[in-house]
Parts: sequence; C-alpha cells; structure tokens
Amino acid sequence: MLDNKLILGSEEWCSFPELGIPTIKARVDSGAKTSALHAINISPFIKEGEHWVKFDINPIQNNVKTIIHCQAPLIDKRVVKSSSGFREQRFVIQTQLKLGESNWMIEMTLTNRDSMGFRMLLGREAMSGRALVDPERKYLLGDNSSDKLNDLYPDVSKEKSGLRIGLLASNPELYSNKRIMEAGERRGHEMRFLNIKECYMKLDADTPEIHYRGGTILNELDAVIPRIRPNITFYGCALTRQFEALKIFCLNSSAAITQSRDKLYSLQLLLNNGIDIPTTGFANSPLDTDDLIKMVGGTPLIVKLLEGTQGKGVVLAETKKAAESVINAFKSLNANILVQEFIKEANGKDLRLFVIDGKVVATIQREALAGEFRANIHLGGTASVIKPTKEEKIIAVKAAKAMGLKVAGVDIIRSSKGPLLLEVNSSPGLEGIEGATNKDIAGEMIKAIEKNFKLKGSL
Repeated sequence: MLDNKLILGSEEWCSFPELGIPTIKARVDSGAKTSALHAINISPFIKEGEHWVKFDINPIQNNVKTIIHCQAPLIDKRVVKSSSGFREQRFVIQTQLKLGESNWMIEMTLTNRDSMGFRMLLGREAMSGRALVDPERKYLLGDNSSDKLNDLYPDVSKEKSGLRIGLLASNPELYSNKRIMEAGERRGHEMRFLNIKECYMKLDADTPEIHYRGGTILNELDAVIPRIRPNITFYGCALTRQFEALKIFCLNSSAAITQSRDKLYSLQLLLNNGIDIPTTGFANSPLDTDDLIKMVGGTPLIVKLLEGTQGKGVVLAETKKAAESVINAFKSLNANILVQEFIKEANGKDLRLFVIDGKVVATIQREALAGEFRANIHLGGTASVIKPTKEEKIIAVKAAKAMGLKVAGVDIIRSSKGPLLLEVNSSPGLEGIEGATNKDIAGEMIKAIEKNFKLKGSL
C-alpha cells in the first residue's frame, strides 16, 4: 500500500549503524539495480571461519581527512558494469540501512566512487516494496547542517609527516590527479598541485629557482610527481630537470620520461634489454614502402605515428593497397611512423600492468569495442581484472627498469609467440585500473615517495 511506503527525494541522508557510519549522503536512483557504497583499501579476510571484508570510507564528499574503518560479512563477489562502462568485480556485503525512522537490511557492492558525485548510490533492489521516489524533491527525511556534520565527523586528519609533495600536471580535475592529491593528503602529507604552464625557472649557478604563479618559490618542496602530457613533454621535462638540479626527489626522472616518449628509441632500448616486441619497421623514404611492408610479415599491419597517444594516430591497414596508401599519406606530411605486425590472435585485447618501484601492483585486461582493434579505455574499451603470468610480470618490471621509470603503465599483448611488449607509459591513468581492481594505486605511488625518504632516514 502507498501509505506504508517511504517517500524519498532524489537525494537523502542515511546511515549504516552496523558499519559505524552515522550519516552519508545518498543518490536515490531507481534506474540503478544495485546499491553501491564508496570504499577504499578493500581487503577480504576470515573471521571465525566466515568470509568477511574490511574497507575504509571517506563518508563526506571532497573530504579525505575523515576516515571510517569498516568491516562486514562478505556475501558475494559480482561483476558489475559501471555507468562509465568499466566492468569490475566487486565485493557484496549485507548490512542494515537506516532512513529516517525506518531501517532494513540491504545488499551493497563496494567500489571506489571518488569520481562520482555521491559516496552512496541507493538502487531499486534496496527500495523495492518499501519506498517511492519523488525525483523533483530532495532531503524529504531531513537535511544535515554543517554544524551537525562537524559534530558527527570531527577532524581526524593524521599528524603531518613534514613531506611537501608537488603534483606537476595540467588538469587538477582529472581523475588521476585528484586521486593522487587525495592519497597524499590521506597519508598526512602537504600536497600542492602545480600547473606546468604556470611554472617558470631561474637558471643560475649560485641560486637556481623554480617559481610558480606570481613569484612563489618552490625550492622547498621535498618531492615532485611529474604527470606530463605528451604535447608538453619538452617543457614538462625541462621543469623536472630543474627540480632534480635543486635535489628535489622526482618520482619519475626527466631522462626516463623523455626516453619513454620517444617511441622508436624506447623500442630499441627494450630490445637491447632482451624484451620482445612485435616486429617493427621504420623508414624515412616512401620509396621503401613495399619492402617495409614485407619486413613486418605483410598485411594486415599497424601503422603508428611516433607522436600518437591514447590510441590516436594508430591505423590498421588490412590490405597491401591500404597499407601503401596510409604509409605514403603520412610520409607526404613528413610524419614519423612505425610499421608493426598485427597480432590477430589477440582479438582486440591487451594487458596494462601498473608497475611502481619495481613491483607490479595491479593488472587489467583491456578489450576493444566490437569492430575496433585498439583497446584503449579512452576509445571506449572496457577493463576487467586479470591475473598476469609470471613471465608477463617479469617483462613489465624489466621494461620499467630499462626505461628508468619508478611508475609505469606497461602494455603487453598475448601472441602465439608469447607475450610481446607494446608500449611503456610514464604517466599512466588511474581511473580504469583503480575502478576495475578496487586497489589504491594512488596510495602506492605516495608510498614509493615515502620509501625513498625512509631509505635516507628522513622519516
């Protein structure tokens, strides 16, 4: 009956007594089947012979200082496709939901919702038979004032460790950059976002400096995390070299970033370190096109612009005529290209292994859209968790070491000849891999900086 049902607005405050969460804002969405709760540092464990899961939550959006440590019985693991198209395996818990004066048990999946507007999503399965939604209204069961939130969630920020860390990048709203800033703050560090284009330097034998926006001097930073877009590699690496000259620790060095951005040199470097790649050809003259095609085993083949990124500037040529046309067209524009054998048996899939400080911390399989051969997430590809082989992990670590990168996204393709390395990325994105694996990759990057200072006895 209608009289027995709660009327909810599109947004409501709720609580989870069994998890110790006194209040959290939820997006009420009857279009979503399941409910989802923001969670980080998710870890399953055994308690009295039963499967449980522990996790942390920042219950207030844009507040990483307040952390609640939770644990709950684990009732399932489920593959869920998020609104952004990622397929991820999520842990499912059952706990008591309290809305106004009513409470009942619901199932929820645990996932990192840092990129979403709400820490909680209330889906229709949790509301079925109990509630109706009025999408034009909000907080029908009561709102929470700032004072009340401050009473419920006092500032529990950790004592500052003294590390001052700069994130050298271009877009503060990018998921990866936001996560790195949050992870550093959560671990007690003073984080500062540094827009590459607003940094400038003083070259001087006695008093070298880096300045930022209006003259602020950045020489007192302890560490810098370079996240440099390909189109500003030259200036970004110049700034990174200046930080290095000032004895400021850089998570990836300017030399490592520079050589990883040179696709031809990086492939030569990988081969010199005994790492297999797809057969690749490089030429300057269009007169050599026919032999270049034969060199990589004929068509179909891949044509890559050396300056391409995120799958852009990569073309599949399925016939000899198409290959000649593409190669000659690029050459007429004086573009530098690579010609590479096409690994048909990969079926539009590749692996992204995330390496931090000489260790593979997470791996996903990226799968291209139907009719597409590029598996890049930016081009609509989907990500799922996969366990890499021992050989693939060795290749990834070896590749990052060959490049001199402490942080690297290593792309590997599975072929009939075994795993082949496609590319090593010095500024790998976090959204796809964190969303699919539920791992705190940003936190691992901060730990790598802490490890460097611990080795020096600074912490």
